[in-house]
Amino acid sequence: MTSPWRTTVLTLFPEMFPGPLGVSLAGRALAMGVWSLEARDIRDSATDRHRSVDDTPAGGGPGMVLRADILAAAIDAAAVPPGRPRLLMSPRGRPLTQSRVAELAAGPGTLIVCGRFEGIDQRVIEARALEEVSIGDYVLSGGEIAAMALVDACVRLLPGVMGSAESASEESFSNSLLEYPQYTRPQAFEGRPIPEVLLSGDHAKVAAWRRAEAERLTRTRRPDLWAAHENAPKSTTKE
Repeated sequence: MTSPWRTTVLTLFPEMFPGPLGVSLAGRALAMGVWSLEARDIRDSATDRHRSVDDTPAGGGPGMVLRADILAAAIDAAAVPPGRPRLLMSPRGRPLTQSRVAELAAGPGTLIVCGRFEGIDQRVIEARALEEVSIGDYVLSGGEIAAMALVDACVRLLPGVMGSAESASEESFSNSLLEYPQYTRPQAFEGRPIPEVLLSGDHAKVAAWRRAEAERLTRTRRPDLWAAHENAPKSTTKE
């Protein structure tokens, strides 16, 4: 039997998990053993009776900072195998992309650290080789919701989780383009009909329309993606 994809989450609020990951596609896959989740409380590695994990920032300033020694002890106690990437959800991290999600989903799993307060001591990031990952240019109260987003994105790519293997290949970002518009019944809705080409039965025309719409949406909504798409090496086929 194939080993499940495993993720270990280090958090100050383990009760938040599995949360949304326990329902829908991810929840069914979790129940079936396709993947596994372990939420560990960082406070279990605290050394005082108050289970303190933070302290004031060196150099002064507002807020508190998660201590390096406490978090390092929590990471070590998790005993995650070397092959699993160690990720820190952080607004200053490298933006999460669909290609990185695919890489993570193809591996054995992840260790995810959920930050809180003003941040975590830089020394533990370096000492435990944490890869900082961001899910967008905004700040959350903590890394838990970001971790859930990352895990959900990975789990849905695991074999057998989605109903159709083609679904992932046609979604937004799978080929550096946003996804084309989707339609279903009724054929007319408040005076808005389904585009005729989608009802033509001509698969080549449908594919061309979808490609054109994906390119149009990407050009207008995400010029950064469109520029990357335009600059990507084009495949060539020899006669």
